[in-house]
Amino acid sequence: MPRPTVAQLTYGSCTVIFSTLAMLLLSQTSSGPGIAVIVVAAVALGVLVAMTVPTPKPSRTVVARSAASAAASRPQSVSVTVPVTVPAYAPVQAPVPAVVASAPEPVREPTAP
Repeated sequence: MPRPTVAQLTYGSCTVIFSTLAMLLLSQTSSGPGIAVIVVAAVALGVLVAMTVPTPKPSRTVVARSAASAAASRPQSVSVTVPVTVPAYAPVQAPVPAVVASAPEPVREPTAP
């Protein structure tokens, strides 16, 4: 028998507690047998709720296809390896547009004497 999950325990416990309180308040019983019947009914309801909580499904394993069916179902691909040499440090200098390079710098003058 699998172990109950945290969600199952939580939902079942909350159901038992709240249904017991609701049935005791609604029936206003104070006799021992009446309380025992309510408690048994609440526990049964809690177990029912805990068992109907959806459990996570186990992960499915992928069945390996045969090589012939795998080759027939996909197009042939060609892989090409190209050697690339990258220098350890290559400074990148972006060209400065002529409009920006020839623009005069703003003059900052004090506003008060």
